[in-house]
Amino acid sequence: MSVERARSPFDRLRRKFEDSELRCRACGYLNDDGGWRVTTTGSRVRYQHVCPKCDNIETRELRLG
Repeated sequence: MSVERARSPFDRLRRKFEDSELRCRACGYLNDDGGWRVTTTGSRVRYQHVCPKCDNIETRELRLG
């Protein structure tokens, strides 16, 4: 069995979100095809998911120190 490995800790965290947090907290829609967008400023890493049904934005942010 082959296991695909993420290249960085940030990729692994994004994949965790994609595997477990695709249900919209606002409307309950389960977005099986969706994903989390990752942006960084250098000291912060922000993960965002936009619900295609109600446009609610879920955000998770990590501060690097």
